[in-house]
Amino acid sequence: MFQPQPQWQINPAPEVPQSFVEGVKGYTKGTNGRYAAQLLWQRGIQDVEKLPGFLNPDFYQPASCFEFGEEMKCAVNRLVQAREVGEKVTIWGDFDADGITATSVLWEGLGQFFVQHLQLSYYIPNRLTESHGLNKEGIEKLAELGTKLIVTCDTGSTNLAEINYAQKLGIEIIVTDHHTLPPERPAVVAIINPRYLSENHPLFHLSGVAVAYKLIEALYETLPDVPKQPVEDLLDLVAIGLIADLVQLSGDCRYLAQKGIQQLQKQKSEPTRPGVAALLELCRRSGDRPTDISFGLGPRINAVSRIQGDASFCVELLTSRDNSRTQQLALETELANTRRKELQKNVAKDVKKRLEQIDLSTTSVIVLADPQWQGGVLGLVAGQVAQEYGRPTILLSIDSEGKFARGSARSVGNIDLYELVNSQAHLLARFGGHPFAAGLSLPVANLPLFQEAINQELRQNLVDFNSLAPIVEADLIVTVAELGKELFWELKLLEPCGMGNPAPRLLIKNCWFTNVWNKNTSDFKKKKVQYIKTNFELGDETVKEGFPGVWWGHYKDELPQEELCDAIVELDFSTFGKPHYEVRLLAVKSCADASKFNSSLAGNEWILDWRGEGEDLEMQEMLEKVLKMENCPVAWEELQIKFRNAIAHSQKLALAYSHPQSTPAEQVWQQLVGIAKYLYRTGKMATAEQICVKLGISQVILQLGIDALSQLGFVVERNDDFFAVVELNSPSSTVKQAIDLFISAVTEAQFRREYFYQVPVATLEGIVKGSTLV
Repeated sequence: MFQPQPQWQINPAPEVPQSFVEGVKGYTKGTNGRYAAQLLWQRGIQDVEKLPGFLNPDFYQPASCFEFGEEMKCAVNRLVQAREVGEKVTIWGDFDADGITATSVLWEGLGQFFVQHLQLSYYIPNRLTESHGLNKEGIEKLAELGTKLIVTCDTGSTNLAEINYAQKLGIEIIVTDHHTLPPERPAVVAIINPRYLSENHPLFHLSGVAVAYKLIEALYETLPDVPKQPVEDLLDLVAIGLIADLVQLSGDCRYLAQKGIQQLQKQKSEPTRPGVAALLELCRRSGDRPTDISFGLGPRINAVSRIQGDASFCVELLTSRDNSRTQQLALETELANTRRKELQKNVAKDVKKRLEQIDLSTTSVIVLADPQWQGGVLGLVAGQVAQEYGRPTILLSIDSEGKFARGSARSVGNIDLYELVNSQAHLLARFGGHPFAAGLSLPVANLPLFQEAINQELRQNLVDFNSLAPIVEADLIVTVAELGKELFWELKLLEPCGMGNPAPRLLIKNCWFTNVWNKNTSDFKKKKVQYIKTNFELGDETVKEGFPGVWWGHYKDELPQEELCDAIVELDFSTFGKPHYEVRLLAVKSCADASKFNSSLAGNEWILDWRGEGEDLEMQEMLEKVLKMENCPVAWEELQIKFRNAIAHSQKLALAYSHPQSTPAEQVWQQLVGIAKYLYRTGKMATAEQICVKLGISQVILQLGIDALSQLGFVVERNDDFFAVVELNSPSSTVKQAIDLFISAVTEAQFRREYFYQVPVATLEGIVKGSTLV
């Protein structure tokens, strides 16, 4: 199977004038500002006078809502008319995060001018049965309920047939949207779409929620005495939709996202939206960073329609002030996201199995369909596959009758997906989207022809097939020693990051990974979710202790652990468990030449034997030249990790551990039971490290002990690194086997410690050197 290898691309460091660096330094907290200045310069911010407007929204002048010209005026006039004569108005939204927040903005904003539920209502299509956009069945229902005016958000621009149908039923339409424009203007009261503006206009990249906000802004300016709520109170919803929809965060998009995040972070301390506050609590985020949206709120809002189809209650979740009701809805949203993770993983696994049977050397567009696939996660999986295999990907689910296939498409590189799929419009039933993502449906009978034709279309227009290889970019080259608080806050100057201003990617050369382990994540009920993440510590020759990191969706075996690597990471701040700075691994590859690391091992004595000895004055004087190992290992891996760190720092490894004092394994088990009883009785929690130190066991053995406690009747819950005992039930029939397994593991570990205390240094050095040179 041919698969182009990812191409690593390092953005060259520009020559940044010192005057610009000094200008940026004024905004940093105790750093020289060099890296932030380099990134800003690379991204076109090269004027010191423009820095205030880019870094601080209070110094930015946003564009007027009436930059949309006559279209905005017509929309406002029609809404004023509807208000005066008491017409019923319905918001037609969409089911993704941008569409949900856009609906919420119109629901709250128009709700200042129309009586909610009486004059004003909203309609959100079901993702699994209706798809995006206007549809005739929904329009018929609204006509029966007396709707005279529909205001769309995040949809409607290309629904020409549906718009004409609404007219026949006596319904007029105002379109607010940001998707691809139709060939001719639809027959609507107004169409407010930033794509009618020039590409360099500050409003050009607005998402659906931001366009909806501009309409409300215009209505506020037209009737300033009517609304009771400041229009700025809607900005937190705007930020959620903007960032979740991955639009380019430049011009007014950046300004609205910045102001919206300022509004959003208030929800943790002074919640005015209890539903948003509840979601932030469930995903353990504070709302002060765009990643709190892109990795927290956005996926959860999107998950509802992906799993349930109907996402209407999400508008209530975001806008209701009823604490108990929004708590209930937030929990339902969290459960949907948990289910989404499992489905996404299962479908991705199935897709990759199918791809193993395909000759990708003759395939330029991946098109796959299956009746078992859940339609709601196909867009997510298509995005994963497109990036991994370097090809536009279209994944479709076939309906129960086997007549229609409906799904999602995702692009890669610079391929315009909208134009590519639109070239086969004659084979499709429905289609909509933009250059990076699209949704479509077609008769199953047309699938073979569609697959062949779209592949031929791309081959004819693609100059270089190798250009399909995914590109992994890095912005800066840094060392592990530079990771941490200072660099984090310097890079944070660029936030909010997104399309057009991506999060800084850091290349760390000649590094290695230690303390690597993986586990399934868990939901808010502490139930394991079949969604893997790998934790690790990242080291290089600039540090003695590793820096924590995480690799989402990957197993520990996928990470090279016995060789030097180059890694591309993002620096982040995690609030999971004890708050800490960490890296998020994006890409890793083995170094082409590790000879520098290995050549220094030959012919030297690198391990010193200080086992069981006191540190006399001569040894004390040597401390700066050695790396001491003070805890007796139980596995070769522990010794190899310590040895590798010593070599990287041109130090010798001193085995300075004492003779291991072993408590009988049965007594260790009784101590663990005692700890469990104490935690249950007091309601307190303990960390894994605390328990391991107390008992003198490893994390692996502790897990065996937790399993045995569970068999004994203790209900043990783990939240990141903390353990709690919440219930005590009757023992299971297999408790003895579980206890015996734990005791055996403790006994084995004690035997190994005794071995590592007594084995000759020459034996240790020979084995460790050999494994390091492999």
